[in-house]
Amino acid sequence: MNSLLRIPYAAAGAAARGLAGIVPDGESKLRKGLHARHDIVERYRAWGDAHRDLSRPLLWMHAPSVGEGLQALPVLQLVRARRPAAQIAYTFFSPSAETFARSLDVDFADYLPFDTFSDAVEILAALQPSALVFSKLDIWPALTESAAAAYVRVGVINATLSATSARRGALARQLLGDAYAVLDCVGAISEEDAGRFLRQGVRAETVSVTGDARYDQVWARALAAPALPLVTSLRSPRPTLVAGSTWPADERHLLAAWISVRGKVPDARLVIAPHELGEETRQTIFAWASEHSLRIAPLGDALAAGAADVVFVDRYGVLGDLYAIADAAFVGGGFHGAGLHSVLEPASFGVPVLFGPRHEKSREAIELARRGGGFVVTTTEYLAGRLVELLEGGPRRDDAGAAARAMVSAGLGAAERSFKLVTSLLDRS
Repeated sequence: MNSLLRIPYAAAGAAARGLAGIVPDGESKLRKGLHARHDIVERYRAWGDAHRDLSRPLLWMHAPSVGEGLQALPVLQLVRARRPAAQIAYTFFSPSAETFARSLDVDFADYLPFDTFSDAVEILAALQPSALVFSKLDIWPALTESAAAAYVRVGVINATLSATSARRGALARQLLGDAYAVLDCVGAISEEDAGRFLRQGVRAETVSVTGDARYDQVWARALAAPALPLVTSLRSPRPTLVAGSTWPADERHLLAAWISVRGKVPDARLVIAPHELGEETRQTIFAWASEHSLRIAPLGDALAAGAADVVFVDRYGVLGDLYAIADAAFVGGGFHGAGLHSVLEPASFGVPVLFGPRHEKSREAIELARRGGGFVVTTTEYLAGRLVELLEGGPRRDDAGAAARAMVSAGLGAAERSFKLVTSLLDRS
């Protein structure tokens, strides 16, 4: 890290640590994230004292949120299956990943402390990892530099750096340059990503193209028969659209289009999983259904949901399985500033995918549209027309579904390549 940036960076980290000690828990992500880091270094020390077996190598995987965690998941599963002697530590940054992290088959899971050099040294001493691996991009300079100084091997898998990323700016280069320079290996998603990491200062001999392990993760999930009773109870011959991770901006187009769809496909069914399950969202969708005489039920009411025209998904964690019952999928975020959500999950089931115009940062959506497995919708009228075409079935729907599944199939193998990269770090430690 540039020496001139160390003082303000340390001050920001110290301020965050101070807030973590006094902020009470709450519903907001900010409060949860701060409160969860109270006494966090002590938790690392306690686990290290009680459970770290220095006769065994330890892989430390860091993934900031759920999406990056899902990318890391198939690699973690391979490590657990093929390297059973290894201990695994898993850290995350966002409160949204806490439940996911607790579900993993790992030896230690917790929040990552705020990135200060003092805390980095403390937690490295507590875990004594053989290798530290970041999933995707969340590379922290103090932690990375401290790990390298402690002779811990450091790598990145599912590595990506977009052409417009702020991490490519002058300030970020000064902040992250030394961290990039000490990386022992980088498994990039694509040749373009590999080139961008090289231009950031990563050593050429450490960079390879290994792909995106999300393809392996969603493929494995699609191959496994859905075991959730709430999902299997919804299987029906009715043409079904599953709309996932929708925001109000998406819903304005989708709900208006759905009324037109029902006029032409009267038995069509909508399963909608909003991105945020607040009471306001629930009331809005239930009021819309009532206004148009559509039977609506929450997913949790299995009996009513089975006969409903609209199923409101009232919980998180089931969307990936719900795509198994879809004839078509609408993925939210394309009409919202937060960006498009994952199109890989429905595509892995061979389901045609529709999404809004703001998808330029999703390479999967771009590729899906290019192959004919996905459709970019810009207006309510176009969305309605595409949905009717797909829900009526026939060759067009079948061809689009096959193209979607073929795209996912073409991306398989990244988990195996990433596993080899990770184990090379463990073996060199």
